[in-house]
Amino acid sequence: MTELQFAENLSRLGTESAFTVLAKAGKMAAEGRDIINLGIGQPDFRTPEHIVEAGIKALRDGHHGYTPANGLPELREAVAADLHRRHGVEVNPDHVVAVPGGKPTMFFAVLMFGEPGAEIMYPNPGFPIYESVIRYSGATPVPIELKEENGFAFSAEAVLGQITPKTRLIIINSPANPTGGVTPKEEIDKLVAGLAEHPQVAVMSDEIYSNMLYGGREHVSLLQYPEIRDRLIMLDGWSKTYAMTGWRLGYAVWPEAAVDHVTRLCINDHSCVNAATQHAGIAALNGPQDAVREMVAEFDARRQVIVEALNGLPGVRCADAAGAFYAFPNIEGTGMTSREAQDRFLEEAGVAAIAGTSFGKFGEGYLRFSYANSTENIREAIRRIGELL
Repeated sequence: MTELQFAENLSRLGTESAFTVLAKAGKMAAEGRDIINLGIGQPDFRTPEHIVEAGIKALRDGHHGYTPANGLPELREAVAADLHRRHGVEVNPDHVVAVPGGKPTMFFAVLMFGEPGAEIMYPNPGFPIYESVIRYSGATPVPIELKEENGFAFSAEAVLGQITPKTRLIIINSPANPTGGVTPKEEIDKLVAGLAEHPQVAVMSDEIYSNMLYGGREHVSLLQYPEIRDRLIMLDGWSKTYAMTGWRLGYAVWPEAAVDHVTRLCINDHSCVNAATQHAGIAALNGPQDAVREMVAEFDARRQVIVEALNGLPGVRCADAAGAFYAFPNIEGTGMTSREAQDRFLEEAGVAAIAGTSFGKFGEGYLRFSYANSTENIREAIRRIGELL
């Protein structure tokens, strides 16, 4: 009988519960149940046609080989030009590293700074992969509690107050998954000013939803703070903005001192991003942005529908969703835990949502709803939940 001896650190690796719920919902749908999925964080739009055509053309033109490990020069130049357009910042294309999606940047950043004895701060409730890879690295995860009364923005004072001599990296995410929270500029200003006292601490700013803000809000990129550029990792990509989740294309702007390290990690891990996808990414950044504006306008309309509808449910209250495409209602008044509500909503009402505890211990009492689904389906989902409650 085989007795494989796996490495101990695998036991510390978590998962992303949204995919578990998606699989269960898919199985129920395959069995004939009518399921409305408000669980998965994925735009329900097709990738714009000119981007698809650029990918096809790249294949037909023979772009079938390896590319530089950090990405095609033309892609990195297009990223730099896009960041200048959107954020008014100058970025050296040599500091841009393209990777297959957003998670490799998270993983590489944590591997660079995480080891036993180190501390890494991360948002909680937050994207579950942050805490998972911190634990995997052997570092101690230190949660930054995001509170409903602050609109799920972080408090700079609280973040700075948790820094210790062991702190190596702080992860922040605005607009945020799962809460839809957006941290205002004054808090980011305070955080950057306070970091002057802690020159050993790096920052990873996950800005993957930077194109998705509502109610007249404007995105504040940490790239706009030159005083921390030498220790800032800014993560962004194509998945959410251009409805390209399955293309697997993301990037980060790295501090000069880290570029060689992350490039070596790319070479050891995946060699390079596939060539045709990079050509599609160039077309996305350099081409018309009409589809992006239309998609964000549609998300905004759905956001207003779902927040109002959730606030009309007994025992439920929902803060205004400021960015991304998530609502994060408080369901404590229903008398259910987050996991109980998740399971009952799926099994009894046919509505997939994700328990707040899937995003950390401070997510208890909440559920995440993705409004990357039609307004008609959103209204029907909330009607079903209302009947159940």
